[in-house]
Formats: sequence, C-alpha cells, structure tokens
Amino acid sequence: MPTLVRAVADDRDGLIAFLEEQRASLRRAVHGLDDEQAAARPVPSSELCLGGLVKHVANAERNWVDVVAGRPSPARDWSSEFGMAPEETLADLLTRYRKISDETAAVFAGISDLDRPLDIGPLSALIPSGTERTPRWVLSHLIQETARHAGHADILREALDGSTAADLLQATGTPLFG
Repeated sequence: MPTLVRAVADDRDGLIAFLEEQRASLRRAVHGLDDEQAAARPVPSSELCLGGLVKHVANAERNWVDVVAGRPSPARDWSSEFGMAPEETLADLLTRYRKISDETAAVFAGISDLDRPLDIGPLSALIPSGTERTPRWVLSHLIQETARHAGHADILREALDGSTAADLLQATGTPLFG
C-alpha cells in the first residue's frame, strides 16, 4: 500500500524523497521478521527471499552510486544475490542498506548538475563503455528498481505469514500522508 510522499523542496529533493519512500516500503515488508523468516522462500522460486531482496537492492544502489561518484564498485556474486548466507542477519542487511542510503544522499547532495553526462559503462561488462546517462537518470532508475523489488517483498511477506502492506503500515505506525 503506497503512502503519499512528503512535500518536496525541489527536483533533487523530490527524487530522493520518492526513493526513500520505496526503501521504506521494502523495510516495512521485513518488519518484525527473524532471520529464519527473512531467509525463507515462501514462493516457488529457489532463490528469492525477503532478506535477499534487501541485500540485492542495497548492492544495486551501491553499484549505481559508485558509478555516479566515479569510483570502482566491488564485484557482485549473482549466485547468492537474492538469498541469505547462514552468517547473514536481517539486522546486518538493514544496517548496511541504511548506510548505503545515507551515502547515496550525501553523493547526490554534492552533485551540482543532475543532468551532466555520466559514463555508466563501468557498472557492468554488459554495458558498452561510453554509454551515457545522467545522475538524474540514475536516481530515477533506483526508484524504479527499489519499487519493483518492494512489490516483490509485499508478495513474499503475504505468502510467508499473511501480513499485507496495509497491516505493516499499521504495525509500524506509518502515516499514509507524509
């Protein structure tokens, strides 16, 4: 269930606010779960779990922010991207996601021109070097990516224990209008 994003000051603030709302939806989907529940796979997919979605979205955001900041990004292990390793905890994944979110805000606060050309080729061997997008496009893409997986998380959570997005809004005390 969506909430109404808070009032925004400008375009940059709006993009960050909408991204944060999608992050909050994902965090609500794992509210109150223990590590075993977060690692459970309640749908036929052999890889997809709630904790893994948090990990994947955090990794994707970190990689895109690394490109925007012009720094190398660590290699990703796609074979374990959507699952939780035995040593991983939901609390640790959420803490890491919060740190990455804070770093995203800091990096984008330091960008004076959201429309400057940006070579996104270093993100993946699948993207040709010299492929240009803008920091504005990256923020929009992060909103899209996070919203897509927040929707997956809603389905997984309901399949896991019957909790709906509306139930979780109430459980977390989240107002519908920010």
